[in-house]
Amino acid sequence: MSFSLADLPIRDDLKGLTPYGAPQERVPVALNVNENTHPVPADVAADILEAVGAALVDVNRYPDREFSLLRDSLAGYLGHGLSRDHIWAANGSNEVIQQILQAFGGPARSVLGFPPTYSMHSIIAAGTGSTWLEGARDEGFTISPETAVAEIERLRPDVVFFCGPNNPTGTPLDLETVRAAYDATEGMVFVDEAYAEFMPAGQPTALTLLEGRERLIVSRTMSKAFAFAGARVGYMAAHPAVVDALRLVRLPYHLSSLTQAAAVAALAHADEMLSMVDDIKAQRDRIVRVLTELGYSPWPTWSNFVLFGGVDDPADVFRRLLARGVIVRDLGIEGHLRVSAGTEAETTAFLDALRDIRLSS
Repeated sequence: MSFSLADLPIRDDLKGLTPYGAPQERVPVALNVNENTHPVPADVAADILEAVGAALVDVNRYPDREFSLLRDSLAGYLGHGLSRDHIWAANGSNEVIQQILQAFGGPARSVLGFPPTYSMHSIIAAGTGSTWLEGARDEGFTISPETAVAEIERLRPDVVFFCGPNNPTGTPLDLETVRAAYDATEGMVFVDEAYAEFMPAGQPTALTLLEGRERLIVSRTMSKAFAFAGARVGYMAAHPAVVDALRLVRLPYHLSSLTQAAAVAALAHADEMLSMVDDIKAQRDRIVRVLTELGYSPWPTWSNFVLFGGVDDPADVFRRLLARGVIVRDLGIEGHLRVSAGTEAETTAFLDALRDIRLSS
């Protein structure tokens, strides 16, 4: 007789849920999970390897529990008058989010999000026993200050989640919306800025709102712009009291000495690591332009990906692209697919394959 998950005495609120499951097909052109497809520059990789090698000498000892050097490096990168006291980091921004909800969410507490948005927000809410509440968006996947306030007043959440630029739509987040939401709640307000480096140059981020807003948290990641997805380094900026709250729930020594060394070395080369961002943005804009020419309806995006509508049968187009060695993301949004901006060659491969499919339909 077979035994499955359903036979285990799992928590009632986890029954029937499914884990995060982006496809992991091995194909020549993988443009489905918003990775930075550009490799780490060779000279930067060499310095990272040297730093990790030095850390290995003492790997028999526990790492710096406070990862002070990394927090200093992250504060220096972000600027805005931040110091290490304002910074926290973990194994990817998902772990940062988990720790935030362990501290401020949990049983009998609720989290407000605005779908469609990053799917892990609701999954992490469920994993921490937090009640996930869904607020409405305005036309074009935007969230006006008025809409945010109305949803906060209607649902009275303990934590409010925003994603800006939004995943999976790429939609910008109006900072006036964040200001209005903060003033409308006595709870925590969290802004996920995983794609902030792909915003237009000079565009202010939610980091500019931190001063005087002790309940505001802004998270970032090194996975995207820094091409560090495999290293798993996410971080956040907030009032030092918020950092103290996360110390209550983090596991001891949660960031390995190897992770800390690799991240510090990469941040020392921030300018070089970020030099690929302009190329990614150029490929993203090229995708928008060509998709429009092909008769699709791409949404405006400030991220490293494009959500596009006008797809008659997303599942069929997904399969036909996959047969041509290109994987994109079918998110279950009717008539839509999402594609990450890759290198020039990868972007060309995607556009050529989609053009062939379009012409043969």
